[in-house]
Amino acid sequence: MMERRDFLKSCGFALGAGAALGGPLAPVAGAAERIFAPADQAGPAPGDYNSIPVRGLKPDVPRQVSVIIIGAGNRGNVYAAYAEKFPEAMKIVGVSDILDYRTKRLSDKHGVAPEMRFGHFREVFASGKKLADAVVIATPDDRHYEPCMKALELGYDVLLEKPVAQTEKECKAILRQAKKYGRIVGVCHVLRYAPYFLAMKEVVDSGVLGQIVSIQHLEAIRYAHMAHSYVRGNWRDSNETTPIILAKSCHDLDILRWIIGKPCKSIVADGNLFFFKKENAPEGAPMYCTDGCPHADKCPYNAITIYTKLKQHLGVFDLNGNKDPEFILSRLKDPRYSNYARCVFHCDNNQPDHYVADMMFDGGVSVSFAMSAFVSHGSRRTRIMGTMGFLDGDLTQFTVWDYLTRTPKVWNRKVSDIPEYRGSGHGGGDLALARDFVEAVAWQDPGRLSSSIDVSLESHMMGFAAERSRRSGKKEKV
Repeated sequence: MMERRDFLKSCGFALGAGAALGGPLAPVAGAAERIFAPADQAGPAPGDYNSIPVRGLKPDVPRQVSVIIIGAGNRGNVYAAYAEKFPEAMKIVGVSDILDYRTKRLSDKHGVAPEMRFGHFREVFASGKKLADAVVIATPDDRHYEPCMKALELGYDVLLEKPVAQTEKECKAILRQAKKYGRIVGVCHVLRYAPYFLAMKEVVDSGVLGQIVSIQHLEAIRYAHMAHSYVRGNWRDSNETTPIILAKSCHDLDILRWIIGKPCKSIVADGNLFFFKKENAPEGAPMYCTDGCPHADKCPYNAITIYTKLKQHLGVFDLNGNKDPEFILSRLKDPRYSNYARCVFHCDNNQPDHYVADMMFDGGVSVSFAMSAFVSHGSRRTRIMGTMGFLDGDLTQFTVWDYLTRTPKVWNRKVSDIPEYRGSGHGGGDLALARDFVEAVAWQDPGRLSSSIDVSLESHMMGFAAERSRRSGKKEKV
């Protein structure tokens, strides 16, 4: 494995190149102007690409689709919310969760019959009968494979949270099972359904950039999000869940593969757990932030600050709308939630907090990917370099430069201003995915999904190859 000094040099595409382009989170238009615009060139006129249509969330269906939610946590509730917006198209008829109060809460909201309120997911399938058209599997990563395989066997169509499964073998087995029983499996690669990325894909496919030669892509995980999910939270241990390149960044691998439109041939990756480990704990730091840490005022990762003051990432605490700081603090002291009160330097985590990967795609297209936990705001930055143009995007807008006209054009549509998209996470992608899944099931047409199991597995294979490379220090074929 490379030394840290050499590793940092290998990050040059994300650090040095980022600085040359104005920094990884610099305003998009300004960065492009400095590189390509002549001294007298005016800045980009907003809205040049805003005429790209944004499809509404109302589905085109011939009938109502009945759905059972397996896993009534955050993601299960997100997809169930589609039935609230369009009850004529989707009906929640069953709920399963090992936590009774989560089952009750979601079931009550949707009027689920008592006999369709389940605990463990195995109870859903115990009768051996098909009880609905489809299931949404939004359980933790290590509990995707078994319910998905059983659901397919019984004839359900499946909306499956990413990552598909914990191993390559299990992922491929789910694909075979879907083919065997002729069922639809949609994978929750929600970024494909977000208007921002749909517009970016349309621009690339239009040919205005010419041939795509290379891409730089940065996934910025907000520092508090990293502490919450991948240090203290459910995804802290790659052996119990999946490596962070899959648990978090399979969205990014999928988007890169989708935009390029060609298979990835090889990948070389590196990264490590740099900061969140016990040797970096300041002197006197207790095991739990709630035990009175002497460094609390100087630690941005302090749990009391993140949850009770900033009131971030509260979904795991089952607050039922009560955001009183004292109530949140009582949750942090409750053994059911106390993992989230732990000092970030005293956790049983092993996920890398920074990660880099270089990929080569068919036809010679190169991609440089970086993920970092040490960023002020969660975002994604994408720079696409083509033979005829350059695209620079920051997840809220992108600017396109034409080398011939040297005229910048911008997409900066505010999806939140579209009433029916308001509240839809992942830039509108969450509910747009639910729309396409409902249509796919109602019409029995997997082609209505852009993230069916067939295409989504490829990015998973990229992720597994990246993790093999990170651990071995060798380039891996995909």
